[in-house]
Amino acid sequence: MLIIMKLESPRSDIDRVIAKIKEMNCTPHEIPGSSKLAIGITGNMQFIKEEDFQLLPSVSEVIRVTKKFKLVSREMKSDDTVITFDDSSIGGNVFQIIAGPCSVESYDQTFEIAHELKEMGIKFFRAGAYKPRSSPYSFQGLKEKGLEILSDIKSKLGLKIVTEVMNSNSISSIIEVADIIQIGARNMQNYSLLEEVGATKKPIFLKRGMSATVEDLLLSAEYIASQNNFNIILCERGIRTFETSTRNTLDLNSIPVIKQWSHLPVFVDPSHGVGIWDKVPPMALASIAAGADGLMIEVHNNPSNALSDGYQSLTPKRFRELLKKINDICSIVDKDFYYEK
Repeated sequence: MLIIMKLESPRSDIDRVIAKIKEMNCTPHEIPGSSKLAIGITGNMQFIKEEDFQLLPSVSEVIRVTKKFKLVSREMKSDDTVITFDDSSIGGNVFQIIAGPCSVESYDQTFEIAHELKEMGIKFFRAGAYKPRSSPYSFQGLKEKGLEILSDIKSKLGLKIVTEVMNSNSISSIIEVADIIQIGARNMQNYSLLEEVGATKKPIFLKRGMSATVEDLLLSAEYIASQNNFNIILCERGIRTFETSTRNTLDLNSIPVIKQWSHLPVFVDPSHGVGIWDKVPPMALASIAAGADGLMIEVHNNPSNALSDGYQSLTPKRFRELLKKINDICSIVDKDFYYEK
């Protein structure tokens, strides 16, 4: 259920609605918006009626939300969510890029890539300190040492850090470094972890599970939003199908569906979506045309010797060539995009 308040509502009237919701053993959620003040209600609403709130002061409208996912739905909030940082933003009219290697492999390797990306105008640097791998014998990341390297990059280069959390044990150390916490595809339905990272109030980059439907993804986002954290970025990264010619099947159909159903920004990760470096640029451009708000792309200075996912990584030179094409497509779809030419 959604309570629409008048924009000029005094704080006392808002608090009165919140208190009424709590009296009914439900949870209130103040939802930011540019054109209206809204309070969402979650919990057992079996016995709650619209008239319970319609006569309260400053209440303009009471709306039943029909989707299973409430807080992240367009019914709950009609305008796009924009996540703001010091000098940049994600969502809305801005097209944003998150780039970097799959893993932090060494100090020199990570700094070299980060420096080149900064020169291209990239503001968000991704690299995994902790790496979930299908095989227990594959490179698992540098862990705490990797976080130290990312912290150094953040302080010396001024890049915003995007890195993955795998379990509850590493949350406290990761939030000290990360500007955006990534939840990988394998953890998309780890609901207790989603609630814990949601409670940090940090922006969360939520990747779609390889066997998850769009509704599954949005219900996972709902776990984060239920902690009153609406700073969520959804990511389409390919799903597992019968097709074997690429690593995954990049489901670009999902982008317009998500944009219709949810107010959250949507990114696409074509690196994992296809898993083959020369297929990444065309799928990146197709993602923009389909309505994506941004891209996550793996960039490595020496892909043939990468400790993880080298075959799907672009070299800095190839990445720069892609940025020029991204700029051209963004101008067609009326997205604001900046890079160093």
